Amino acid sequence: MAEGEVTVTTNLHTDIRYIKGIGEARAKSLAKLGITDLQSLISYFPRAWEDRSEIRTIDGLTIGESACVQAMVAAAPVVSHIRKGMDLLKVKVVDNTAALFLTFFNQTYLKNALIPGESYVFFGKAEGTLLRKQMVNPLFEKEGAGQITGRIMPVYPLTAGITQSVLHRAVRQGLDACEEILPDVLPDEIRIKYKLCHIGFAYENIHFPESFEALAIARRRLTFEELFLLCSGLQLLRRRRTVLSGPACRHIAMAPFYEALPFSLTGAQRRAIDAATEDMCGTRPMNRLCQGDVGSGKTMVAAACIYFAVKNGYQAAMMAPTELLAQQHYRSLAPLLEGLGVRCAQLTGSLRAKEKKHIHEQLATGELDFVVGTQALIAKDVAFSSLGLVIADEQHRFGVAQRSALSAKAENPHILVMSATPIPRTLALIIYGDLDVSVIDELPPGRQKVDTFFVPNSYHSRVFQFIRKHVAQGRQVYIVCPLVGGDNLLPNEKKAVTDYTAKLSTEIFPDLRIACVHGKMKAAEKEAVMAAFSAGETDILVSTTVVEVGVDVPNATIMVVENAEQFGLSQLHQLRGRVGRGVHKSYCILFSDAPGEDTKKRLRVMTETNDGFKIAQEDLELRGPGDFFGHRQHGLPDLKVADLHCDIELMHQARLAADNMLRADPELTHPEHQLLAQKIRQLFETTGDGLN
Repeated sequence: MAEGEVTVTTNLHTDIRYIKGIGEARAKSLAKLGITDLQSLISYFPRAWEDRSEIRTIDGLTIGESACVQAMVAAAPVVSHIRKGMDLLKVKVVDNTAALFLTFFNQTYLKNALIPGESYVFFGKAEGTLLRKQMVNPLFEKEGAGQITGRIMPVYPLTAGITQSVLHRAVRQGLDACEEILPDVLPDEIRIKYKLCHIGFAYENIHFPESFEALAIARRRLTFEELFLLCSGLQLLRRRRTVLSGPACRHIAMAPFYEALPFSLTGAQRRAIDAATEDMCGTRPMNRLCQGDVGSGKTMVAAACIYFAVKNGYQAAMMAPTELLAQQHYRSLAPLLEGLGVRCAQLTGSLRAKEKKHIHEQLATGELDFVVGTQALIAKDVAFSSLGLVIADEQHRFGVAQRSALSAKAENPHILVMSATPIPRTLALIIYGDLDVSVIDELPPGRQKVDTFFVPNSYHSRVFQFIRKHVAQGRQVYIVCPLVGGDNLLPNEKKAVTDYTAKLSTEIFPDLRIACVHGKMKAAEKEAVMAAFSAGETDILVSTTVVEVGVDVPNATIMVVENAEQFGLSQLHQLRGRVGRGVHKSYCILFSDAPGEDTKKRLRVMTETNDGFKIAQEDLELRGPGDFFGHRQHGLPDLKVADLHCDIELMHQARLAADNMLRADPELTHPEHQLLAQKIRQLFETTGDGLN
């Protein structure tokens, strides 16, 4: 076998090193993109498609648009040496309508490839003026070649050492090699019922579409398959829980808990508690999401569940994403629960080894009933005597794997996950499809509306006066920046915490107490800064979004966000939730000079509503689901094709199809479902919540 050729025994697991034109070096580069075998190669879908099917005349080119043009080289290319490391190749080409001037940077080798009198097809962005049009570094090929022009071409995400042409050739080779061996995981009856194309047509036309209509057909098929696999897997997770027996709880009187509270719970909190305790008395482990806006009182729902579990003879553990939040939970929960006879502790990475060892011993012997902590809870040497309830706060910051690691400390414990990020119902159906959902849609009495303003940077002096006035009245202020540190600040640059703190301290508020906090600081440093702010020892806290989920400071009344366009609406809503937590009127001020009506429209949403669910829906429509969960934070299989906003109708069809199939074949044991079952298992193996 010649080196680099695909063997006759090709299968979807064939290493890409053996694909013609790849080899060892490029295989290493492709591995950075997650491409290691034929399956991952053909599943590496384009991020966009360029329409190179229409050939325009030179005078028909539109400035600023990319297009193909067929033209003849009018004269020999001219090479100019500008400076060391910079050579220009200039070429004049013509058709029967006008002339076009081409410039190639550091590509002098093309001098012999562009022959005067020969015709070529060029593809690039038209620049210059109507009287003198030009293109810079256009792609080109001989007239009639049809390899990179005259068709719709895919555009892939790249990495160092890999070009579009390398990927085009590799994918083409991969598709040809897979033509006879591509399995179709969708059962025929589902494919026919929902009018979906065959898998071979879908892969061919998602990469190299015959037309935009064929591309739409291919994308619809692959989107449906992706959502169908996800929905099927999540339903299997849910059904699997029905055969498990969780810690057996009995209904107990909750009156002592309610009477110990210094306030009355809202109706929404009571409903969430009732649903959770009902789950815990059921025959299967609770697996519930408690979702509520900033300040809606989710912590008290968690407290009630902890009390319920402990009074039933079980231990409870709460995992928070940061030490700051873990400490806040401990401060708010321990006094209440210890007054009810619940023995509490906190376990974080910054504790001394001796303290950790003591807590570990108490958990293992059952001397502690409840522990709140960070990921230190899932360390191997942490063992529980009778763990019955696991609570994960800000669930989207963990992922399924970490939640599962804590759950593995017990035999099918009850699980309560909490999120202050309001998630639109359509998105929650997918992301939390294996959980029951409680929504706390009422704010406790006393929580006030925060007045929000969106202003240009020219308002800084007015806002600084506003801040000074409120600090003089004894109030405190947050100022959030998108960056940690940077060089010299210019008026239109993104603000950086360290630089901005120095500027505010020396030039704007030299007489005020100013501190900064950011994610690159050590945990002990952050804790000290936040503790000082919480104690009223700091007037202004300049920070990154580490305060998005942080210490409750009722005396803080102003939240200023610099370069607000850099944040998603849901993130801005979380930041706004840091103020308005006390008795004083509070304000949120968003600074942005970013151009574009879309940006202005997005930020104006913040001034129009304080409803986190409405804001979340706007964010989903304007930015997509990534803003809620970041990169793979939710721990579910990647969605490579589906768009959770645009494909809602297809999502509902996929859920219905999954429902019907699993109703007829609950364990996917029918012969026609074997391949599908295998694919679902493979997908969920990567999430830490496998279906084996």
